[in-house]
Amino acid sequence: MKLMILVVALTAVAALFAVQPAVAQNAFTPDQVKFGPAPPFLPPGAQLAVLEGDPMASTGDFTIRLKMPDGYKVAPHTHPNRENVTVLSGTLKVGMGDQFDASKMASFGAGSFAYLDPSMHHYAMASGETVIQIHGMSPVKFNYINPADDPSGKK
Repeated sequence: MKLMILVVALTAVAALFAVQPAVAQNAFTPDQVKFGPAPPFLPPGAQLAVLEGDPMASTGDFTIRLKMPDGYKVAPHTHPNRENVTVLSGTLKVGMGDQFDASKMASFGAGSFAYLDPSMHHYAMASGETVIQIHGMSPVKFNYINPADDPSGKK
């Protein structure tokens, strides 16, 4: 009798787990982070991984990683919301202003953190293969200071 009750209980628990909806992954080891092509508003060559949320949604939290090859450049731009950036590997060079000027860039190595408010006109470049993690509020959007710098072709 006890064996029968145990079998019924285990079957019920197994059935309960079988019908549970899939839950989004909320923890990642480095080998579980899946990179794909970056969106068209970034220059070709970078790869992006979404860790949390929907960076293109009209609102909500997001966390993404951006992997950039050596020499990768992002022209001067702003964002509609605050951008919080952590350098995971490589060196991210960042400059402030409306014109890309490599001589005025500061270097941020692995472990560095910066936040950029919406009004900050900035540009960036990777020194060595560089991976950064960005988190903030959606949507992720790049407002290029010079519309001709927008690689998406949407002016």
